Amino acid sequence: MANGYLHHFKARLDEHHSWPCTYMFKFIVPAQEYPKLLDLFESKDSIQTRQSKNGRYISVTAKCRVHSSDEVVAVYDAAARIRGIVSL
Repeated sequence: MANGYLHHFKARLDEHHSWPCTYMFKFIVPAQEYPKLLDLFESKDSIQTRQSKNGRYISVTAKCRVHSSDEVVAVYDAAARIRGIVSL
């Protein structure tokens, strides 16, 4: 993430959340890349998925307990390295 955007994003997270809390991550990922996204989350119990009509993409909603905006940013940074992912 660009430094200016990162600072603004973290400030918004801190403004709207009291840490620790449950944070909802949403992604759309190519089906073949889904295992890489799944590896970013410790608990798989809180992950809901929905496959696209043609099966090429999977929408993912993951609700995770996080302790700070830094943890949220770390997940998005790691996810950004996955080819073809869209973070929502």
